[in-house]
Amino acid sequence: MDVIFSALLLASMYGLVAIGISFTWASIGMLNLAQGFIFTAGGYTAFLFAEVASTYGIEGVPLSVGLIIAGMAGSAVTGLAVGVVAFLPLQDRDNFRTRSLIATLAISLIGTQVWLIFFGPQNKPLPPIFGTGRIEVAGSGIGNGQLGAIVVAILMLGAVILWMRSSRAGLQMRAMMMNPLGAAVVGVSVRTTGMRVLAISGALTGLASVLLAQTFFVSPTSGVQ
Repeated sequence: MDVIFSALLLASMYGLVAIGISFTWASIGMLNLAQGFIFTAGGYTAFLFAEVASTYGIEGVPLSVGLIIAGMAGSAVTGLAVGVVAFLPLQDRDNFRTRSLIATLAISLIGTQVWLIFFGPQNKPLPPIFGTGRIEVAGSGIGNGQLGAIVVAILMLGAVILWMRSSRAGLQMRAMMMNPLGAAVVGVSVRTTGMRVLAISGALTGLASVLLAQTFFVSPTSGVQ
């Protein structure tokens, strides 16, 4: 059972990251090799939030909620930054897919060194979001952190699917995935939709980073392992 729980945890985290990557590829034709850099950004943003909260205190925001929001926001902003560097300047150029592939790979390699310079090689722990207890299931145990991460990941994936089906922005993204040229003809902005996709993809990746850090740690190479 321990192996099954660990597999479910990793599958949930990989699912959050993979759905963001698939959104980016399907809607704007960009294979984002900087996703690992974005993943690590979410973990470190949450770590900095925890440091500030423990030093100065933050009223009105539970630490667990703050960690999740900080991680998602940090990765969303980083995703937008990647878009500014590797999407907007290249979107209307020839061989966009190859150019963006090279650009995001460069961002990933440089980003790993940036994390090493600013945070050092040591792993950084995040405070427990779901408590430190364990629940016994079928003669085996699963930690609250693992169980909470699995449940939150599944709920978030369901919310994203619902949003994609019901919201105007979600419909625009689906139109881009099915027929980019047709979507552009009817007034869907490729650039606006692309940046929105990168922000959403980043937020999902940041959530995965924070949730996975409940079992492991944040490190400069956690997004590329």
